[in-house]
Amino acid sequence: MAAERVGAFRVLLTVQVKPGMEPDFERVWAEGSKEVTAQSANLGHTLARSAREESVYYVASDWTDKDSFLAFESSPEHIAHREKLHPYRTGGSLAMMHLVEVA
Repeated sequence: MAAERVGAFRVLLTVQVKPGMEPDFERVWAEGSKEVTAQSANLGHTLARSAREESVYYVASDWTDKDSFLAFESSPEHIAHREKLHPYRTGGSLAMMHLVEVA
């Protein structure tokens, strides 16, 4: 992510997708990612597919600060997008962190 910087707030979401639904998940994710990158506090947003597990994805999203991310997370736009992705998911996890060092 080009906007990486020390002190930024990163969200790392692991998403388990129903087998066979990966292309649809990617399409719906891409459509909704515009809502994320339109946020002034968002520094970058990336979707990656696991090299070991075919139906596992990682979403990395950098923000200027935690409060800005939490405000977006509870916004109507984010909730609507999350609901669109729900039919493709079987599980996942969310990690939140502060960038300490960027090389």
